[in-house]
Amino acid sequence: MLKWISKLLGVWIAATTAAAGAAQTDANSVPAGWYGTAKADLDVFPDRLLADAKATFFNGDNLALLGWAGLASYAMNDGPIDDDVAEHFEEHSTFGGFDEDALFVLGSPGAHFLGTGLWYILEARDHDDAGRQRAVTMLSALTITGVVTGGLKAIRHNDQPDGEAWAWPSGHTASSVAVASVLHEFYGLKVGLPAYAAAGVVAWRMMDEGDHWASDVLFGATLGWVVGHSVARRHGNPEIAGFEVLPYTGSRETPAVGISLSRRF
Repeated sequence: MLKWISKLLGVWIAATTAAAGAAQTDANSVPAGWYGTAKADLDVFPDRLLADAKATFFNGDNLALLGWAGLASYAMNDGPIDDDVAEHFEEHSTFGGFDEDALFVLGSPGAHFLGTGLWYILEARDHDDAGRQRAVTMLSALTITGVVTGGLKAIRHNDQPDGEAWAWPSGHTASSVAVASVLHEFYGLKVGLPAYAAAGVVAWRMMDEGDHWASDVLFGATLGWVVGHSVARRHGNPEIAGFEVLPYTGSRETPAVGISLSRRF
């Protein structure tokens, strides 16, 4: 596990350094109100995060789905299914080398947070309120998924097939499916289907390399699906004559609060 953490940290540092360099080079092109907008979003983010979490986990249908997934994953782990699946992947490995490492990094929560942060910066710089709010929604879904996944790992504290700790549930799978679910809600199946397929490949890789049991992947996928869809649906924007109704906040120089109408052509 330490080997993978080191690789992920290296990629994170390299990507962050590159992004910082690009931002410094293009500093003059960033609008003056960009930082004020980001600060305003950050100020309200904790309350938004709490409201999103309540809407997700105080929902009877969501709790029922998570409960059934939990029971199914317990039965898989307590019975022969997990061992049989792990044995199959040990004998019939699919990935190896660069593709294995690439999928581990690209499917990680850290990469998803980094990508969402870059998405937010680009949308805020271009004054695209719809895109910026969608990036904030993605950040909320990823944060809730990550916190719940980490808490469950600490409580369950079981070993992975490769002997490492913190197996259940799969954080890579949960985060990848949460990303796909949010994209599905916002952009439809034309974006959602490829995103789900990518999440499926990540889940397969986690079992193929012995990083997770099948039961870890099952519950992780269910958790990501529930959180992603619930949070994104909560922030679906109403429309007027085909235009999305969005909140508007002014800059530090010209403070204002209101609504804006946005439409993509």
